Amino acid sequence: MRIPWDGLRPTPGPRHGFTLIEMMAVVLIIGMLSVLFGTVVIGRIEGARVTTASAAMTKIEQALEFYRLDNARYPTSEQGLEALVNEPTMDPLPRNYRPEGYLRERDLIDPWGEPFGYEYPGSNNTFSFDLWSYGADGQAGGEGPDRDIGNWSEGDGASE
Repeated sequence: MRIPWDGLRPTPGPRHGFTLIEMMAVVLIIGMLSVLFGTVVIGRIEGARVTTASAAMTKIEQALEFYRLDNARYPTSEQGLEALVNEPTMDPLPRNYRPEGYLRERDLIDPWGEPFGYEYPGSNNTFSFDLWSYGADGQAGGEGPDRDIGNWSEGDGASE
């Protein structure tokens, strides 16, 4: 059935779509939520990195203990943590070095992409070794995620 054209405009029916003001309000709300969510997530990520650094240091400490058990001493500061990956070629040479090493190269890097620090004998642990990460800023000292994490600080973080 065909309706004849009477020359008049059709009456407006139900409105479809959104106005510019409605669209801007939605974009503003989404932006505010993403800022709030992003702040919370970034804080959690940094906290997770600190926890990961502490766990990695525990793994390195265990590897250093195995090295000491096999070779009757810890690697020197000059040999460094690299002695856990590749057999040292400078004195004192290890007596019973494991052919496969004690760790992988990537285990010696902290969650912020920097190498862990190592000193034997330690300044803080004078009968043992010091092991540390400088945290997010990569420098000694700092607060929050920038704080230093050392094996002498029980995972709380401490400055040198």
